[in-house]
Parts: sequence; C-alpha cells; structure tokens
Amino acid sequence: MTNQEIYELMARFDQSGLTTLKVTRKDFSLELGKGAAVGAPAAPVPAAVAAAPVAELVEEGTCITAPLVGTFYAAPAPGADPYVKPGQKVRQGDVLCLVEAMKTMNEIKAPCDCVVEAVLAQDGELVSFGQNLIRYREG
Repeated sequence: MTNQEIYELMARFDQSGLTTLKVTRKDFSLELGKGAAVGAPAAPVPAAVAAAPVAELVEEGTCITAPLVGTFYAAPAPGADPYVKPGQKVRQGDVLCLVEAMKTMNEIKAPCDCVVEAVLAQDGELVSFGQNLIRYREG
C-alpha cells in the first residue's frame, strides 16, 4: 500500500462507525482502533476528570489539527528552538510543526497570517488524526 492509500483508509476508518480494522497483505499488516487502545485494558478515569464539565475539556478557539496519525515535533531537530511559541505572529505557509508518519516528516503550515495562542501537543507525543495541535487566532 502507498502512504496515500493508508492515509485515505485511516480517514475513512475515522469517519466510520467501526471500532477496529485490520488489513493484512503479503508483507504488510495494519491494525486500527478507536476508543480504548487495541489490546490494552482501559485505564480507570480519575474521579476529578470524570466529573469535570465537558466545556472545560474542550479547547476554545481555532485549531490546526493533525492531518494524519504520527509523532508530533515542535522543533526541526532535537535541542533546536521550536518552530513557534505562544504569542508569536506567523505568516501563511510558515512551518508550525512536524508530524512524522512512516519515517516521513510532514510539515504542518499556517493556514493564514495568525498569532499562535497555544501549542497543544507535546514534543515527541503520538498524535491522532484530527487531534488539535496548535490553537491560533487570525491577525
């Protein structure tokens, strides 16, 4: 399968009502899951988090989301300064972060001239398709 075919399959799976999907070919296997981690028991939710109102758990504002599943990188190299910091003004097309998937670094760029309000993902964190990465406001 090509990377594009995998990304399309992941997007369709995400939009479907399925909770698990396994694709196996001669030398390739892909297993996707939603909700609790596949093959791992669900962790108990702390009472404070379970009782929190939903509005507190949702990030406010306009966000740049992960276009694919992968590892989030805030900087171009280990130990380097991050691409962006909260309060920084960026121009349309500026690189904001990287998402690595299948050994390919995918640049995530600013969709417009804007001000970065918050970087929501942690450097080196595995991010999901559609997960909020950076919150911004136009300007």
